[in-house]
Amino acid sequence: MKKVSISTLVLLLFIVTACGNSTKKETSDKNTIPDSTVIEIATKAYVFGYPMILMDYTKKISTNVKKPTSVYAPVNQIGHFRQFPDDKFTAIVKPNVDTYYSNVWFDLKAEPVVLSVPASKRYYLLPLYDAYSNVFFVPGPRTTGTGAHTFLITGPFWKGKVPKGMTQVKSPTNIVWMIGRTQVNSARDGATIVAKFQDGMKVDLLSKYGKKYEPVIGTVSEENKKIVPVEDTRAITTEEYFNKLAQLMATNPPAKADSSIVKEMKSIGIIAGQTFSVKRFSPELIKKLNAIPEQEHQKWIAISTGKVDAGLKVVNGWLLMTEGMGNYGINYEFRALIAFIGLGANLAADAVYPTTSMDSDGNPINGKNKYVLHFDKDQLPPVKAFWSLTAYNSKDFLIANPLNRFALGDRDDLKYNKDGSLDIYIQSTNPGGDKTSNWLPSTKEGLTNLTLRLYWPEKSVLDGAWIVPPVKKVK
Repeated sequence: MKKVSISTLVLLLFIVTACGNSTKKETSDKNTIPDSTVIEIATKAYVFGYPMILMDYTKKISTNVKKPTSVYAPVNQIGHFRQFPDDKFTAIVKPNVDTYYSNVWFDLKAEPVVLSVPASKRYYLLPLYDAYSNVFFVPGPRTTGTGAHTFLITGPFWKGKVPKGMTQVKSPTNIVWMIGRTQVNSARDGATIVAKFQDGMKVDLLSKYGKKYEPVIGTVSEENKKIVPVEDTRAITTEEYFNKLAQLMATNPPAKADSSIVKEMKSIGIIAGQTFSVKRFSPELIKKLNAIPEQEHQKWIAISTGKVDAGLKVVNGWLLMTEGMGNYGINYEFRALIAFIGLGANLAADAVYPTTSMDSDGNPINGKNKYVLHFDKDQLPPVKAFWSLTAYNSKDFLIANPLNRFALGDRDDLKYNKDGSLDIYIQSTNPGGDKTSNWLPSTKEGLTNLTLRLYWPEKSVLDGAWIVPPVKKVK
């Protein structure tokens, strides 16, 4: 037998090992999970990531300025609304016209940020949302009182000493959105008391706190000017979507409670910080994956319009969501639904938002018809702060009308009936006479969505003892 040299054996072993590794890599690049399982996990992943993708688009458009404006501001700088949104405002769905927003997008990756809030007896709330849309802290009279405060907002990986006089607020993610609300009673009130309070709020990087410095000039992208968050999120392919999700998870770690879904996502290639590709899937499977976004959106539309019973509480046609609102845990379906119909929802203790698009007969509220919402004297919304009713179109944006009136509430000059009851007229045309003061303009055609906002609701709202009356079609 011919002898084989040691060097030859080593070479042969290297070739065999290399071929084996190549075969293993080639096999791992192919999908070995059943298509039905991939679709199931991908659908869960889409729902899980929806609030974060939507928030990312919202951040891009609302920080796309060089300096703070009356609406937007660069990252780690604060912008204040000095007037209410109107029908041309599409940056977020279902904007409110009761409060002036104070808008900040914090990026805590480099260092903590200091939020200073002046003393005020005016009702306000400054909810802080993590990258997944969960409320993790809410400064305001209900929680922190009416005094002045200095908060140090720190990211999930920060380790350092908290300066004296500051209260540390630990954020679970590096991206944080503060969409503060301050009660406005009139245009004059907004220009004086509210503006003074807003101007007293300060946002500083920890390294700059107490020093005079010029904030960084923001960068402006023409592409970001075109963003409509809910539409852009809906339009991107599944591959683009999961790539965004993977990159965002790298700096905004999922919670420990999310470990199960994180493991499932990993099994189909959605891994924090890594690139997701559909190349290992068949054309048929890719087609099914790309159908997920529209399937989920249609489901959320059906739920929000009352066409599908998702097990949520519905009374007199009003969808009532108080349980788990604002802090969703692992209820990803509920979290995604709320982000879709009203990103930036508060904790129920701060605000409750009954919504409907159905009349008392179970039919859609259509702009061709006239409706009335009647409150008996002892049935008026029970709140410690204030309440309002807002009308939106089918896309959940405000409705253009000749009065530029988008909501009615207890701070308006409403006409009450002799017995103390109240009627609100919901229709596309002015009812005229004394009814004009109580007219909430609806769409001229198509669906009208209604949202009742109850700020700092009484216990009877939270425990369900108080019931929202039905919207009745005028025969």
